[in-house]
Amino acid sequence: MKKQNKEVLVSGQSGSPGIVEGKVIVVRNIGEFGKMEEGAVLVTRITSPPWLPVIMKASAVITDTGGILSHPAIVCREFGIPAVVGTIESTHKLSDGMKVIVDGYQGVVYKS
Repeated sequence: MKKQNKEVLVSGQSGSPGIVEGKVIVVRNIGEFGKMEEGAVLVTRITSPPWLPVIMKASAVITDTGGILSHPAIVCREFGIPAVVGTIESTHKLSDGMKVIVDGYQGVVYKS
């Protein structure tokens, strides 16, 4: 795997492998599900089963909490969507419209 030579925005654990470049959409709660766009990078605190339709629209998922056995990590692995989990600060450091590279192999999110 080629190492990225870009600015690291957040890092956490590899939740699901893969590398995706895309636009960030921060979804803080169920009331914001309508913000999610097809192919965007979902950034949230954590997910649970009701989040499945939102995850299915995402090209990648980044969460503040969770680990390799958390809901977002398991679901993303099942559907082949890259995920970085347990970043602690992704919902504070990333904002709607930012362009990022999600490296689900290394658990790192780079500025695009």
